Order: sequence, then structure tokens, then C-alpha cells
Amino acid sequence: MPTTMSKETDRLDLNLDKSAEQGFCGFFNALPVRENTIRVFERHNGDYYSVHGTDAEYVANAVYKTTTVIKYLGGSSATGLPSCTMSRMVTENFLRDALLKYQLRIEIMEPQDNRQSSWKVSRTASPGNLQEVEEMLFSNTDMVTVPLVMAVSFKPSVDQMQVGVAFTDPAQRSMGVCEFVDNDVFSNLESLAIQLGVRECLVEKESAQKHLEQKKLVSVLERCGVVVTECARSQFSRADIEQDLGRLVETTAPIASLPELDLKSAMGALAAIIQYLNLLMDESNFGSYSLHTHSLAQYMKLDASAVQALNLLPSPHDCASKTMSLLGLLNHCKTSQGQRLLAQWLKQPLLSVAEIEERQSLVELFFNDIETREILRSAHLRNMPDFKRLANRFQRGFATLQDTVRIYQVTIALPGLCDVLSASGSDSQSLIDKHYLQSLLKASENLAEFRSLVETTVDLSMADNHEFMLRADFDEGLQETRAKMDEEIRHITKEQMRVSNDLDLEADKKLKLERHSTFGYCLRVSRADGSRLRGKSTKYFELSALKTGVLFTTPTLRDASRAYRDLSDAYNKAQSALVKEVIKVASSYCPVLEKLNKTIAHLDVILSFAEASATAPTPYTRPIVREEGDMKLVAARHPCLEVQEGVNFIANDVTMAKGDSDFVIITGPNMGGKSTYIRQIGVIALMAQVGCFVPCDSAELYLFDCILARVGAGDAQLKGVSTFMAEMLETASILKTATSKSLVIIDELGRGTSTYDGFGLAWAISEHIITEIKCKCLFATHFHELTELEAKYPNIDNRHVMAQITAATNGTKSASGQRDLTLLYKIGKGVCDQSFGIHVAELANFPDSVVRLAKRKVEELEDSGTKTTDESAMDVDTPEFTKAEMAEGSKLIEKFLNEFTSTPGLPDMASKDVAQRVIELRSKYNSEISTNRWVEHVIATL
Repeated sequence: MPTTMSKETDRLDLNLDKSAEQGFCGFFNALPVRENTIRVFERHNGDYYSVHGTDAEYVANAVYKTTTVIKYLGGSSATGLPSCTMSRMVTENFLRDALLKYQLRIEIMEPQDNRQSSWKVSRTASPGNLQEVEEMLFSNTDMVTVPLVMAVSFKPSVDQMQVGVAFTDPAQRSMGVCEFVDNDVFSNLESLAIQLGVRECLVEKESAQKHLEQKKLVSVLERCGVVVTECARSQFSRADIEQDLGRLVETTAPIASLPELDLKSAMGALAAIIQYLNLLMDESNFGSYSLHTHSLAQYMKLDASAVQALNLLPSPHDCASKTMSLLGLLNHCKTSQGQRLLAQWLKQPLLSVAEIEERQSLVELFFNDIETREILRSAHLRNMPDFKRLANRFQRGFATLQDTVRIYQVTIALPGLCDVLSASGSDSQSLIDKHYLQSLLKASENLAEFRSLVETTVDLSMADNHEFMLRADFDEGLQETRAKMDEEIRHITKEQMRVSNDLDLEADKKLKLERHSTFGYCLRVSRADGSRLRGKSTKYFELSALKTGVLFTTPTLRDASRAYRDLSDAYNKAQSALVKEVIKVASSYCPVLEKLNKTIAHLDVILSFAEASATAPTPYTRPIVREEGDMKLVAARHPCLEVQEGVNFIANDVTMAKGDSDFVIITGPNMGGKSTYIRQIGVIALMAQVGCFVPCDSAELYLFDCILARVGAGDAQLKGVSTFMAEMLETASILKTATSKSLVIIDELGRGTSTYDGFGLAWAISEHIITEIKCKCLFATHFHELTELEAKYPNIDNRHVMAQITAATNGTKSASGQRDLTLLYKIGKGVCDQSFGIHVAELANFPDSVVRLAKRKVEELEDSGTKTTDESAMDVDTPEFTKAEMAEGSKLIEKFLNEFTSTPGLPDMASKDVAQRVIELRSKYNSEISTNRWVEHVIATL
């Protein structure tokens, strides 16, 4: 199939004859539609790829940002098949984004017998299963992902669910299972999905018996950003699970004795994963998987709203500064494995004071020792490869000699890393030995034979030139070929010297010898010296003109380069069988590499915590964490906001004492800092339990078993969920999940419905948390009436964000009555004494007419005698009036007051004359007053 390059887009165009176009269009149009799936067609053995139909339109907009790249097969733009091509590199980048960012599924198609009318699926991938495309996606990048796929099986009963879960990490070759009782909103499952960082979840196809529960399950998983894949119920059968595990799991004990087999529901879920990932189809998986039971209670629980409220992870679609998320802020890691572990730790805060203090001690060591921290990060960790990915390449048979050399280079560097760690001489040396030094010394010892293997077999001198081949003396045939290659190199060097003399350019300075991927060995001169080649076209042939200079060759150099290339190809062909043997031996060291990977990742994250803590605008401090007690934060700050450009963050003290301020209600104006205040407390608590230092002058906290949040007001219209329903679902989950050791963060509950309904719900939910759950709670609200709870319960503390209203800058009010509102961002004791909504509208430059109307309407509501729900309930004798009575009465009172104020000489009248004038007017309007009940009621209450 001929192809041409499109000049304007640097893409390959499809050049199909009419018959081929018709055949392909017929085949494509007959394919079944798969939702959220992109089909990519491989062209010319992967030289480039094409997409068609709606997929072509998607790629045109997502990748090229224009629809002009779309061509139409088999007809015009109205009747033809939209088509678009992508180079191999563009395809790899697109597939990475499609799978990891946009959570789409991928099918890669290849032609059968080179026919355009018949194609087959060669590879498939989903957000949780990248095995078949892993090499394609990550071979030319340092990016590494850890897709985790999970399967769920559940049995509903009265008010609870028996849930069985299995999950698999193919890269780590590990499988985990757990079973637990959950409530009807699957809050425990939500926490588990967040803890594990699951990308995809398998569920049974919906049945009539589980219709409602299935919808709730899917809703919870989608809220956590998990792609849901429905599987046939037969895939969850555990009939063959014992036999399957016998082939996959590495164990010396009989498979039948594994305690995990007792978890029946989890075993069914595990069977579904094994079938979905086709683990039994790859013999390299046999005997290489581990199986363990996961405990949901070993880490702090987080719900999806808390992850969002605390800005824990960056949004996949957000291109803002990386410091807008806690992960981005703390990520000073130098290795890929460190970055993965950091993300894992943030989703798995510890519940053990001893483990937290161990991490804190390590952070403190490197926080104080700046020199050691910098040496480890810059001189050692930055050169560490991703051992997990390398081990996976060896296990799957994708490894090369280059991978072997990368590991060898690490074995050379390990002793130096050990020397730096052993020379720290700190009080925490025992922790250094426990977590790092012993493991690194053991790895160095175990890799000694690996080092000898590489030195004996690999030509390390060639590795400096990025050529990876076996030593010539390793095989007699290789030795002969290598001698010929060396001879050609001498010819090439001799030719360089001849040209140097001919052009009068100094070799290696002005006349450089280079090895080009396309042209082979060639010469390069600067663009200025390129003029020396003019008029000598019979002697020198220009190959390419670049910014860096002009590439050219000579007949002799060209022949020598071709000879060297042919010899190099023959050398590689001859050594291929020997290379396979070397790599096979090297692959036996994978367990050592995986252990080394964990040690390096742990060190990298601890150093990252120390770096982030030490380089913050105000250095972080080590918190004191106890099993129980009070929370006392001095000068607490939000770590993400304080680093933003142009922000001068105002710190606040925080005290939450048992029995005195368990439930804190915060009132105050919009933009005054209520949300920041309550969220920063949650962030600090999480950072402390992760083991990091915190943004405070000093901090005392106790362990929280979970952080739950209800924040924001976002619709989920595509799922048929309104703002109010979304906040009610999230609040219901909080009420069913929280315990007395939880931290609950609520921001603006009840704003999605009427004022009275919203206030009633906020009051009832608050009382339930106070009297039933009895946990720490931070409640930001505009319902000022909610602060009356403080008089009812002793452990409620009212606080407010401070604001100051002053006259306009000229000292007087503007025509619209505008005054300046200064937000102080300080938290004070007590209740906010007024609402500032209209003042904030003025700050937002609302039109004066809108502001005046808003103020008038507020005054009308306040003057109309509107009472709160509680006041109305207490004042049972208050009569009810119609709007017509109140409107007519208002006009009568206005007319009465206008006539009274227009009385001649009123300001100079004596009191008795003023009273007489009122009596006269009252008599005049008495007949109208007597016919209006509302006016009579107003007069009676004066």
C-alpha cells in the first residue's frame, strides 16, 4: 500500500485505490459499536496508525486541535468515512492519554493477510489492564504507571452488604483479597478503592435481584474515578480457582492450605480477574505471583469527597500549577518508584503512632542534615532506574543488553550510596540501618555475581557510545567480526583526518565525526564553515543542513560506514543467541531488584518529605501525634495556598478540645477563608499521619480513623444527580461511616434546597453528629441560626472569619451606598454579627442598580416581620396575614407617615403638639386601619 507524507501536518496519508477504500469502509461499518472504546488500525507493521469514524473526529480534536486533518474514504465529506492518520510517536502519546487520563478502552487492529477488507484485534487495553501495550506505551519514556484492576462480588442483606474483593497488580505480580461487611452506600468499598488507587473494577452484569444495589455500587466507583467493566456471572465462578492459583502462586505450602481460600466471595472475584487479564495464557506468570489478605482497617479511610476537598491528587484534566495538589507540592522525588510510593502513602495514612514516629524521625534526620540530603538526591537517586519496570521487562522477555548494563551501573554505585548513609552519624542511625543500610548492603552483596557476569560478557567500553554488545573474546566468531569492525573504524578515522587537512579544519573541534541514525558515520561542520564545501560536490556530498551545522560525507567515508553497518548487523545477529542466554541469567536477579526497588522508593519519599518541609516559605514542623487527646495547632497554614504566587497567607491557631470544642461552627462572609480554614485542618491531619512534617509553628494531634467531607455544590447531570441529591448522598455516607475517632468536614450543607429545608437538615445532621457519632467536626455555614446550638450543647464552639466594613475611600458613601469590605482572614471566637453577601457582590463590581435592588429587597424581608422557624414555632398566637393584607397595609402606613412628616413646623413643635397631630391623623385614617388586620397587629405591638 503506497503512502505519502502530508507536508502541512507531517502525517502519512492513506493512499488506497477505490476498491481498497470500498472494502475497508464495508468492513469498518460492519464492526459492532463499543462504548468508550477507540479502535486504532496498524499500518505498515506499525510505521503509522489510522483511526476512523467518530474516533477520527475525537483524535482530530484531542490531538491535532483541528478537523482539517480528517480525510474521507469512499465518498465526500457528507457520505465518506472520516479518517485520520497518526505517526507512531503521536499514537503512543495519544494512547497513554486515552488510557491513563481519559480512561478509555483501546483496541489495536491489524490486517489479516494484508487485506484491507479483513482485520483482526491484535491487542486490547483498558485503564486497569495495560499488559499487551505496556512496551508500546512506555519503551521510549520514563513514565511508569501502576494500573490496578479490582473485582467486586457482594450479597445484599438487611441494611448491610457482604462484600468480597480481589485486586491484582500485574507489574508487581501480586494478588490481594479481602472480605468485609459494608453499609448500603458502600462506604467501606469506596475507602478501599481510594486506598489502592484502583483504575478499573469488574462487576457482575446487573441482575433484577441486585438492581438498586448495583446502581449504588457503580455510582460509588465512578465517584472515585474508577472505570466499571461488567462481566458475565459465570466469570465469577470459583470452581477452578484452587487449580488456577496452584499454577500462578509461588508457595511451598499446599494450595489447599492457603487461608485466603476460605474467603468465598473474594475467591469468585479473583477468578474473574484471572480470566479478564488472561493470566493463565502467559507461562511467565506461572509460579511468580504472590497472594495476600488485605486489611481495610490498617490505614485511615478517605472518601472521594475528602480526596477532592483536601486537593490530595491533581485533577487529570487540570493543567494548573502542580502545587495546587498535595501530591504535586510534596513531590520532590527523583525516581519513578518514589513518585508512585508517595501517591500511595497519601492515600494510605497510617493508624499506628509507632510507625508514624519512625517516618517522622527519618524525615527529621534529613531535614536537619542538608548536605547529606542534597548528596543523596542529586548524586545518587537521580541516577537510579525504575527497578520495578526493569524487572518486569526481564520477566516478560522484553529486556535488552542495555537494560542489563543499567542494572550493572547501579551495582557500581551502591557502595557509594551505602557510604553516605553510614556516615550520617546521627541519633537515628539505627533507623537508617533498619530501613536502608542493611537492605542496600544485602542487595550489593547479592548483585556481586551479576556484576561479574556483565563484566565478563558485555563490552562496557562500547556502552559509553550507547552501543550494547557482547565482548568479542566471548566467542571466536564474534572476535573475528569485531576485528573487521575495528579496521573499518580506523578507515573512518583516517578519512576524517584527510578531510581535515583538505578543508583546513581542525579535527574533533571544527570537523566532527558523528554517527547518525539514518546516515551512519558522517562529518559535521558549522553552518559558517559549510561554505568550504561549495564547488566540491564531486568530493563532498551534503546530507542535511541543521541548526547545529551541515552534515556531509565522502565516497570513502560512505563506503566505510556501510561496511561498518553491515558488520555491526552481522555481529548483532551472531550474538543474539548468546545475548538471550545472558539476559536469561540476569532475569534470575529479579527478586533482588524488586526488594531494592522498595528500599530506594522509601528513601526517595522520605527525602522528598524532608525537602518539601525544609524549603516551604515557612519551614514545616514535626507534629506530636498521640492515640487520643486534643488538637492544638499554632499558626496553621494551608500548604498548597501559601506557596502560590502573590499570596501572603495569614496563619490561624486551631484548638479542638474534647468536651469543649468537638464541633466547631464557622460563620462569616464568602471569600473570607471559612473553606480554607476547615480544609487546611484536614490536610494537616492527613500529612501528620502520613509521617510528614506539617505547616504549623507547632502541632499536637491525635489519630483519626477516617477523614470524611461534604464540600462544594456540583451537579452530576449526566448521571441524573442534582446538586442537592449529590450532597445528600455524600452526607448519608458520612453519617453511616463516621465513628467517634473520625474527622468530618462539612462546607455549606443544605444550600441546594429552600432556606427552611436546608436549615432544618443542617440542624438535624449537626445534632446527630453531636449526640450520636460524637466525632470531631468542622462545619462552615451561612445559616447563622445554626450557631444557637452552642447554647444547647457544651462541646460546640462558634467561630467566625473576621471582616471589617469601612466608609468608601473618600470618607463618604457612594451614590449606591457602597462601603469598603476588608476580609481579614483571621478566625475569631463567637458568631459573625452580620451577613456580607451584598458587600461581596460590590467587591465583584455588580452594577449599582443590582446592588441597590438587592439591598431594598433585603430590607423589605427584614421589615416584613419574617421570623425563623424556631421563632414561629414558639409564637403560636401570632396571626397569619396574606400578602395582599401586608401590601395594602404597607401603603397605608406609608401614606400616614408621608402626611405626618409634611406637617408645617414639625421640627419645632412641642411634644404635646406632636402627640395631638398623631391623634388627629389616627382619627382621619381610623376607618381604613380597622379594615386591615396587619396594620392593627403592627399598632398593637408598638
